[in-house]
Amino acid sequence: MIAGIDVGTTGCKCTVCDVDGTILAECYDEYFTDVQGSYGSLQPEVVWHSVKKVLASAAKGLPLQAIGITSFGEAPVLLDEDDRPVMPSILYTDTRGQAECEELVEKIGANRIAQLTGTAPHSMYSICKLMWVFRNQPELSKKVSKIFLFADYIVYMLSGVAQMDYSLAARTMAFDVYKRDWCDEILEQAGIEKSKFPPTVPSGTKAGVIRKSVAEELGLSPEVMVVTGCHDQVAASLGTGIMKDGMAVDGTGTVECITSMFSRKPDTAKLQKSNYAVVPYVLPDSYVCYAFSFTGGALLKWYRDQFGLLETIVAKQCGMNFYEHMNQKLGDVPSGLLVLPYFAGAATPYMDIDAKGAILGLSLDTTAEEIYRALMEGVTYEMLLNLERLQEAGVYINELRATGGGATSEVWLQMKADILNCKIITLGNAQSGTLGCIMLAGVACGLYENIQQAQKKLVKLGKEYYPRSEQHEIYMHYYNVYKKIYAAAKSIGI
Repeated sequence: MIAGIDVGTTGCKCTVCDVDGTILAECYDEYFTDVQGSYGSLQPEVVWHSVKKVLASAAKGLPLQAIGITSFGEAPVLLDEDDRPVMPSILYTDTRGQAECEELVEKIGANRIAQLTGTAPHSMYSICKLMWVFRNQPELSKKVSKIFLFADYIVYMLSGVAQMDYSLAARTMAFDVYKRDWCDEILEQAGIEKSKFPPTVPSGTKAGVIRKSVAEELGLSPEVMVVTGCHDQVAASLGTGIMKDGMAVDGTGTVECITSMFSRKPDTAKLQKSNYAVVPYVLPDSYVCYAFSFTGGALLKWYRDQFGLLETIVAKQCGMNFYEHMNQKLGDVPSGLLVLPYFAGAATPYMDIDAKGAILGLSLDTTAEEIYRALMEGVTYEMLLNLERLQEAGVYINELRATGGGATSEVWLQMKADILNCKIITLGNAQSGTLGCIMLAGVACGLYENIQQAQKKLVKLGKEYYPRSEQHEIYMHYYNVYKKIYAAAKSIGI
């Protein structure tokens, strides 16, 4: 039996499978993310508590052999000598670190940073947040003994072994993606000691057996092997069977992200123009590229929390969650509204952390359902914009595999097929992130010969959605207007 743990910004999940891919148990726990204006943070202790909770619940009574861990990136976890967090982790959407990013660009150069790290310079990355902390919180900084991101923090808490995989390290903007090691040049200019970072290892590297105290607390065997997984978008790619050029995964969780694969070293300069990152993949000499929006499912959660109290109650009475209930109320007609989904700033291709969201086209006849549908449309228009920019850099995608919470919405999946004019394939199980690290853990422990064999066992394709030409033409009318909104909003100071 193998467990996969996926740590997100708003919750974590655990899936347990047998080696034939049968899902034996799943558990999810939501936690509080503190967002105050332009600041956003997450308490590492809260995440660790939730991870233990879902792991104990999902693995209860099962002879677990291995655990693989994946997580979102960027947010640094700072521990003292006693392995206690010295402060909350600063999230990628937080505006702190902008001045520090500009300083690095001035010292090193934007092109040089991109050549080394595979990322266009931006304040979202860990190194900028770390510079801000060490500069503005000197007393806390003195206590910092270890610097992790969330997946390797959980690996360390489970096993006592400090190591970070290449794909997660690539989200720090302090890692040389071609030499596969921490970048001394950037760390020196940032003023951060290399010794505080864990060693870097390939995705799917064994860390060690679970700590005896943790095994006893969670009711697990002390022989369970803990395996370092990868960045969550890489895990989603693995869990959906992405293995060759032209294939991509569309992951809709808190963030919406399309991850495409390269079987060659990509043209970093062209991708940098639209702020696309290059990240090492798990196959030899392969990479993936991220096109993403900071607000995917987060927009629907915002609507639920701000305006959906009554509908949430009604949904519960009907035995459904809020999202299922709303999907049943939506028709098949475009909303006629335009939503600029920058409620937490703009990600690729603009990477404008100060950008704001907008809803256009409202009238007294506008319904709540139309606004809800428009939120989905806005996120999807943004991903079409990204696909067009990727094509300009020579990246062509002919097949999208859908995963994440958004992949459970048939309304949204058909909408994506219509807007993106691309076939969308769902998976037999939407939680491909946990399946991806189950594969890595299984290969690391010899339960599978290789990733290819693991994918044959675990990846189960589901329903296919095809674009409808009439719907696509209608959406393109709105999309051509959508492309003008960002520049128009910036021109009037919004």
